[in-house]
Amino acid sequence: MTDPNVMTLDEIEDLAFRALTQAGTSATNARPLAKATAATEANGIASHGLAYIPTYCEHVRCGKVDGQAAPSVSRPAPSVITVDASTGFAHPAIELGFKELIPLAQAQGVAALAIHNSYNCGVLGYHTGQLAAAGLLGIGFTNAPASIAPVGGRRPAVGTNPFSLAAPDGDGAAAVLIDQSASVIAKSEIMKHARENLPIPPEWALDPDGQPTTNAAIALKGSMAPSGGYKGVGVALMVEIMAAAMTGATLGINASPFSGTKGGPPKTGQFFLALNPALTSGGLFNERLTSLVEEMRDQPGARLPGDGRRAARRRAERKGVNVNPTALEKINAWLAS
Repeated sequence: MTDPNVMTLDEIEDLAFRALTQAGTSATNARPLAKATAATEANGIASHGLAYIPTYCEHVRCGKVDGQAAPSVSRPAPSVITVDASTGFAHPAIELGFKELIPLAQAQGVAALAIHNSYNCGVLGYHTGQLAAAGLLGIGFTNAPASIAPVGGRRPAVGTNPFSLAAPDGDGAAAVLIDQSASVIAKSEIMKHARENLPIPPEWALDPDGQPTTNAAIALKGSMAPSGGYKGVGVALMVEIMAAAMTGATLGINASPFSGTKGGPPKTGQFFLALNPALTSGGLFNERLTSLVEEMRDQPGARLPGDGRRAARRRAERKGVNVNPTALEKINAWLAS
């Protein structure tokens, strides 16, 4: 008997698309987000996949995100592209910006894309991976509502603020994909544990008094633990500068939460740099990167950033994805609404 919780990537994309449009998202805006949802599930990152669709739908209905938004592009300088996401989803704004960013970087060697008035962009590595697929070195930053306190403090001042670097392999994919947040774990993982009433490891977060906690609900009232202590705070600050200050987006301290219905649109930002390695390396990029990768793989059990996602994607393409039944139940409820 076929397992109803195992879905193909096309089925996941279709389900996400139908739920988003049912909630009031335009087809133009829903499609990029649905594609990203399927890719995220394929990569084994369930916390950012179908589990997030009910939240996206809720935010369209309550006005935290404009499902009918029409992002607009401008070119303030020859190598700089800006996109006003118009308080809509980040995915269509990024897709629109990439249509200009990719050929510009391929021709000029380097180009930048700044996005403001945006929303949660999901898995940042999904986007930088598209730049790598086009033969470019992709670097991305995105800020989030404040959830990490500075060293010595207790009040969150910066978000989990991930950054990503995707290095092309010359064959339409990423040879190395670094995608990490400034916190020990992504906040969505703690949110997922809170929804399922599960404990969290004590190193993941702090309570409002700055003490480690295993209670996910209490953790959401406190602050995320920065990865590597002060080094994680430094990463979060760097990303805040790149994704908010450099784009003119809202700072994390002023952005509304990516969960719940409290507050209006978060109006956060994303910043991408795309570089053509063939033009900067004298044609030696692929040789150098291959040597580096081979050296790191020439050790029993060694893994590179992106290997886990690559393996999960291969399994998903062969066998489908075992999706969370609770997420399916919530999505079906939206479809029936």
